[in-house]
Amino acid sequence: MSFHEVRFPANLSLGAIGGPERRTEVVTLANGFEERNTPWAHSRRRYDAGMALRSLDDVEDLVTFFEARQGQLFGFRWKDWGDYKSSRPSQNVSSADQIIMTGDGVTLTAQLSKTYASGPQSYQRIIKKPVAGSVLVSVDGADLQDGLDFTVDTASGVVTLTQPPGPGLTVRAGFEFDVPVRFDSDRIATAIANFQAGQAPSVPVVEVRL
Repeated sequence: MSFHEVRFPANLSLGAIGGPERRTEVVTLANGFEERNTPWAHSRRRYDAGMALRSLDDVEDLVTFFEARQGQLFGFRWKDWGDYKSSRPSQNVSSADQIIMTGDGVTLTAQLSKTYASGPQSYQRIIKKPVAGSVLVSVDGADLQDGLDFTVDTASGVVTLTQPPGPGLTVRAGFEFDVPVRFDSDRIATAIANFQAGQAPSVPVVEVRL
């Protein structure tokens, strides 16, 4: 898949509207009961950056970014200001935030992920676009040193340890991350409201599977 490892201007995504969506198939039976199923194991996020544009410079930055991605052709990184780190929004990222692996004495790699838990139910979201320099890792509570004890592939979200954790040892990680998206239209329509302000009524982007 064609993807550019560049982030949509964060100041333009601040104020955007959007979030996760799921696909649920609902069948109502003759007795009034329902059967519900989903073909999606993972949610998909959609956003609209149009509400975040505040000036003609913002419109220029948007058009420049759109043209460089050639519309829908190339994916890119997107900062979801409502959900961009492994910790709660009000807290700092820490190396104890998310469990990513249980050691077996052999395995060296682990995929970054974020777990959303409510009551007895939980959903594990795979994180493939961590922000460079933001990833913290610990094994059994002991912090590891980036570049010495582990490395991170920021294009895939895979953590590689230099030494395999012993059997039963918990590997945790904290991080900031972006959402892989593409424009959901090959057309951007802008309107000049006045000399100093511009408008882009709709700038839809949608998460892509990688």
